[in-house]
Amino acid sequence: MASSRQPIPLKRRPFDIALLGFFAINLFLVTYVISLEQIVIDTPFAYAPPAWPPQFLLTIIHWWEKTFDPLLWARPAWYRATIWLDVLVFGPFYAVALYAFGRGRDWIRIPSVIWASIMFTNVFIILFDELGGAHASPHPAVVVMANAAWLLAPFVVGWRVLRKQHPFTEEGA
Repeated sequence: MASSRQPIPLKRRPFDIALLGFFAINLFLVTYVISLEQIVIDTPFAYAPPAWPPQFLLTIIHWWEKTFDPLLWARPAWYRATIWLDVLVFGPFYAVALYAFGRGRDWIRIPSVIWASIMFTNVFIILFDELGGAHASPHPAVVVMANAAWLLAPFVVGWRVLRKQHPFTEEGA
C-alpha cells in the first residue's frame, strides 16, 4: 500500500513562522504601501494626495526618502522598474507564499527560488546605487541596515526550500 505525503504541522516548523511574518510584512506594508507609493506618486515633491496610501504614511515614507534614501526620492526609471516588479510579481508571490508556507505545500519550492533570485538581484543593484552611485545615501550604514532583511531573506528562503526535495511534507501512514 502506497503512502502519501502529509504536511508537517506548522508547530513543528517554527522557522517557517518567522518567514510567514516576513512575507506578511512585505505583502501588507512594503509592497502595497511603501512600494505602491512610489508608483502612484510620480513626483514626490509635488503631488495630489492619492486615495492610497494614507497621508500619514506618505509623510513617514517621504521623510525616510528625503533623510536617508535619495534614490527612492529621485525615482529614476530603472528603479521604478524594480518597484513595478515588487507590485506585480513579489506581492502576489507573498500572498501565495503565505498560503504555501503556512499549509506546508512543497510546490512553493521553485517559485521561492525564482523570488529569491530576483529579490537578491534587485536589492544588490539598488544598494550599489545607494552606496556609491548617482543617488548615494548620506547615511549608508542606515540604508544597508534597513535593507539587510531583503539581502539575507533570499538566502534563507533558498536554504529553506532547497535542502530537501520535500521541505514541507513527510511520509504519511
